[in-house]
Amino acid sequence: MQRRPLSTETPEALWPEGTDRILLDRVESTMEEAARLAPELHRPTWIMARRQTGGRGRQGRKWTTGAGNFAATYVMRPEGPPGTAALRSFLAANALFETLAFWVDRTRLAVKWPNDVLLNDGKVAGILLEASGQGGHVDWLSIGIGVNLVSSPAADPDRPIVPVSLRSEGITPPEREDFLTLLAVNYATEERIFADFGFPQIRETWLENAARLGETITARSLKETVSGKFETVDEAGRLILSTASGRHVIAAADVYF
Repeated sequence: MQRRPLSTETPEALWPEGTDRILLDRVESTMEEAARLAPELHRPTWIMARRQTGGRGRQGRKWTTGAGNFAATYVMRPEGPPGTAALRSFLAANALFETLAFWVDRTRLAVKWPNDVLLNDGKVAGILLEASGQGGHVDWLSIGIGVNLVSSPAADPDRPIVPVSLRSEGITPPEREDFLTLLAVNYATEERIFADFGFPQIRETWLENAARLGETITARSLKETVSGKFETVDEAGRLILSTASGRHVIAAADVYF
């Protein structure tokens, strides 16, 4: 699929109202930049780096950001308790799916619990949430997003999914600034849906695009390994597996197919 222009409008015209952006040439991690800048920010802000040298994923894993790939963090001051803030990983996944679908046939894409987007069953993008606050209150939430636009790291046998990039799958990658603009627009839409209709609507959309829904998958955490039919995700965003011993509710794990 060939790259298409976002619009005849300028990026400034498309950019969502009430949201700021910071574009940086080189950082160690956009998440670390977000943590450093958060106290000074007055509005929700996207921080994008053209080069990230020390990105990280879940459980402290290294996230390799090759030259030309996308690395950005969205920083916001959410309302509600930590559990509600954590649901925004699903908002981010929906927005990321729709953004990639602008350049990729959507039938080749899927969302993978808890925080990945797949292209042709390979990991093309990841999401990381980090929050700061005290006493059950979230002061700042950072949503880090990495996308393999032009390259992907080598396969790791300890990781559940083989990484891929748009280019490795035969897709002309977009410019990172264009990708950021459309992602910001799509994420703002998800926030409006969340505010107006709550998590059920977000959850329904996520499930429509979920990888291996209704199939047998394996969830591995530090405590246990559970295999079963991927039944759904619940109202708290937890994975529900149906097994011979009953339903298992899983709050955090790596999922293997």
